[in-house]
Amino acid sequence: MNSISSKTRGMARRCTVAAFAVAIAIGMGVPAAYAATPAVSSAAAVQRSAVAQGLYELAYSARQNAVYVASSGGFGDGAGPAQVLKLDPATLAVQATIPLERKGFGVVLDDANDRLYVGNTVDTSVTVVDTAQGKALGIVQLMEKKVGKDGKASYTHDLRELVVDGANHRLYVTGHSGQGSVLFVVDTQSLKLLDTIPGLGNAKAPGLALDAANKRVYTSNLLGEVVVVGTDTGKVEQRYKVTAEQPMNIALDPAGPRLFITDQGSEMIRKYQGSSIEGFTSTHPGKRVLVLDRTTGKELASIPADAGTLGILLDAPRKRLYVTNREAGTVTGYDSDSYQKTGEWSVPTHPNSLALDARSNVLYVSIKNGDKEEKGAQESVARIAL
Repeated sequence: MNSISSKTRGMARRCTVAAFAVAIAIGMGVPAAYAATPAVSSAAAVQRSAVAQGLYELAYSARQNAVYVASSGGFGDGAGPAQVLKLDPATLAVQATIPLERKGFGVVLDDANDRLYVGNTVDTSVTVVDTAQGKALGIVQLMEKKVGKDGKASYTHDLRELVVDGANHRLYVTGHSGQGSVLFVVDTQSLKLLDTIPGLGNAKAPGLALDAANKRVYTSNLLGEVVVVGTDTGKVEQRYKVTAEQPMNIALDPAGPRLFITDQGSEMIRKYQGSSIEGFTSTHPGKRVLVLDRTTGKELASIPADAGTLGILLDAPRKRLYVTNREAGTVTGYDSDSYQKTGEWSVPTHPNSLALDARSNVLYVSIKNGDKEEKGAQESVARIAL
């Protein structure tokens, strides 16, 4: 970013990303069985390490036996370097650093092909990292800047989530814009942009999940919609309204039609919706996980969560669902069949993203600092032995 104005825009967009990484919320009509279920917590199960400034999403590589976490370096005076950090999965010690030309936020791992894709949110691009060689291979630019009415060039869209279909050599990335969010499609062999699919809604579209077997990508938006894109047709195939007011991150059940969506309930996002969406009226407090039949949009369940529910991860073989509660500073586990709480772990201040070592049954969490932490302080990764 070469000018003061573009830097300011980047910081504003970062604040929006942080707001969308805020929380997930409680459900409506909470069944008594949920409320009566005792939480199982174990402080001894949590190990934590301060790693770097500006941590965002992370991934666990079974091939490399390592945790990779994106560090934007933060913003403003005293910002650190943009990099991907390779962590020892047992100790969380930094084993290697991979420099990035641009700030990294979201990540997705194609472990079979030794590739980590890092979203350069404020530059509307993706950095490709070779995890076997431990180096960045290049940058895929998803959109060029456009000159606005003020005569200044800027990106019309920023990025949030990425998903990868390694077997079919495709990367999918959501492009955010209140004037029309889109889905970028990248060929992971040529590292070229293949398509920009419109129609994700005239609002931020934070959620993204891939059903590769059925050739569908699922996205959510802040209009309270789920929008389904056909990876075979390259167009929107279905959209349905949901009761989630702030549908955020998505987890998909590979063995059935269920879709799990965090409904955040953030006051900051509610104010954003009120100022940017014509006719918006808040009718739901959020703070829950919404369970849908993804073929019909029918609501199957509403699971209460703590303040600021954001990240979500389904361990389908063990029938466990995990969510981060950003404002509450906790990670909560649920039985993914009964939806009853199975555990809760304290990881303040703001737990953000989740990754799983399925072989060892260990959960990793990136943790953002709060307003009370010293400016420029390192942010953390936690290891939870489940």
